[in-house]
Amino acid sequence: MGRILLLVAAALLFAAVTPARAELVFFQSGRAMSVRTIRSDGDELVLQLRSGGEIRCDKTLIVKVEPDEVEYPEDVLEALPFAKSIFEPAAIPAQYRELITKTAARHGVDARVVNALIQVESAYHSRAVSAKGARGLMQLMPATGRRYGALDLFDPKVNLDAGIQHLKKLLTRYDLPLALAAYNAGEAAVDRFGGVPPFRETQNYVNRILRLLSRS
Repeated sequence: MGRILLLVAAALLFAAVTPARAELVFFQSGRAMSVRTIRSDGDELVLQLRSGGEIRCDKTLIVKVEPDEVEYPEDVLEALPFAKSIFEPAAIPAQYRELITKTAARHGVDARVVNALIQVESAYHSRAVSAKGARGLMQLMPATGRRYGALDLFDPKVNLDAGIQHLKKLLTRYDLPLALAAYNAGEAAVDRFGGVPPFRETQNYVNRILRLLSRS
C-alpha cells in the first residue's frame, strides 16, 4: 500500500511542476481511466474527467498513475496548417440534403450532427470503404448495420437509416462528445476509460465534429 501512495504522490508532484497533461489512472478493480488532472484532498484524490466534471475516490483504490502520452487533440490540430480548412462545414450534396434531414427528424437526431459526422466519416462518398471495412456515408461496419436490418450499406437510404439509429442509441446513453467517441471507438472503450478514450484518432475525430458543429 505504501508503494501505491508513493506512486500517486509522485504523479501529483510531477503534475505540479510540468504543463497540464492527461494522466492514466489504474484502479484496484482493473479499470483504467484517462483524466485531465489529479489533486489530493485529504484522504481522497479528485480526478478531473476529460469529458468534464470530476470524481472523488479514496487513494487506496488506485494501483498506479501513469502519464497519458496522447496529446490533447485541440492542441495538436490548432498547430497544423490545414486545421482551419478541416473545421469548415462542407456543402451538402443536393441528392442527400433532404434525405438526411428527413431521416434525422424521423429518429429525433439533430441533422447538423449527422452532417458533421458524415463529413468526417466519408466526405459524403456513398461508396467509401475504410481500411477496417466500414462502409458508406456513415461508415458502418457490416455487423453494426445488421443490428438495424441494414444489409446494403452502399445504399445511401439504408446506410443513413441504420447509421442515424445507431447514433441515436449512443446519444440516449451518452452526452454528445462521448456518443461521438463511442461511434468511433466503441462503447466498451468509452466505458473503460470513463470518457473519450486516449486514442489520437478518436480524440481528433470528436474534436473535428464538435468544431464543425460550432461553425454550422
